[in-house]
Amino acid sequence: MERDANLESLFTVSPSCPPERKANVQKTLNLMKDHIVARKGASYDWGINDFDIGCPLGRGKFGRVYLAREKYTKYMIALKLLYKSELVKSRLEKQVLREIEIQTHLKHPNILSLLTYFYDKNRIYLVLEFAARGELYKHLQGQPHGRFNEPEAAKYVYQVADALRHCHLYKVIHRDIKPENLLLDAQGNIKLADFGWSVHAPSSKRKTMCGTLDYLPPEMVAGREYDEKVDFWCLGVLCYEFLVGRPPFESTQQEDTYRRIQAVDVKFPEYVRPLARDLINKLLRRNPYDRLPLDQVMIHPWITSQKVLAK
Repeated sequence: MERDANLESLFTVSPSCPPERKANVQKTLNLMKDHIVARKGASYDWGINDFDIGCPLGRGKFGRVYLAREKYTKYMIALKLLYKSELVKSRLEKQVLREIEIQTHLKHPNILSLLTYFYDKNRIYLVLEFAARGELYKHLQGQPHGRFNEPEAAKYVYQVADALRHCHLYKVIHRDIKPENLLLDAQGNIKLADFGWSVHAPSSKRKTMCGTLDYLPPEMVAGREYDEKVDFWCLGVLCYEFLVGRPPFESTQQEDTYRRIQAVDVKFPEYVRPLARDLINKLLRRNPYDRLPLDQVMIHPWITSQKVLAK
């Protein structure tokens, strides 16, 4: 009886679902429930034949991402294909296994869900939540002057901070925050994605240098040990890029970028207002322990005054 009640609650439309979509959503949920009930508690081995494959959504160094639809429920997903031979050649087998393990356990409204995974002789398949509006980076590039207005930027920074706070609660450091690794769902909300450089670090600090050059924190550049506060720094860089259209330490030469990061050489255009500068400056601190904690970021006056104005 308790199991039946749990199923009913799991497959009930969320109150936040738009009224005009409730009927279709409930229909899909009913199909999902019937599919589970028919298995009578048995596990299900997914395979590529369970999906209709649609158009490509993107490609990376080791695989491709396609829009796909589960045949029974017609549920839309993103299917990420990774080629085993390329992973082995680059010695990234452990990294992919770590990515799967981490993303499977992180459940948050602003984190892209890994629904399941399976594999065959040549490929690994990740079944991911479909983010209908795609990459935030492309959205950023399409804005006037290549930058977001303040309300939109504040909304996104708040949601990324909330997602990172959830990661850190489970001792996960993302290590590669940037616009290319953020997606937007159908309602225009952030979905933190790509956990390829993430690490579960419950007790020890890390020394691996990883991520994207313009977003590297001083402790990584200097080869020092670091912890989850590297993500605080990346959030500051992200906020700057949202408002300016480029990262704060961007230079034509890699050595100059490293130097500017070490010196925390941040220059603001005149149009970046004082409250936004204050938040960015409180995140971009050389000493990791001086950086503004994520819960404080979410209640910073710039965030609270601007995100309520976002469309």
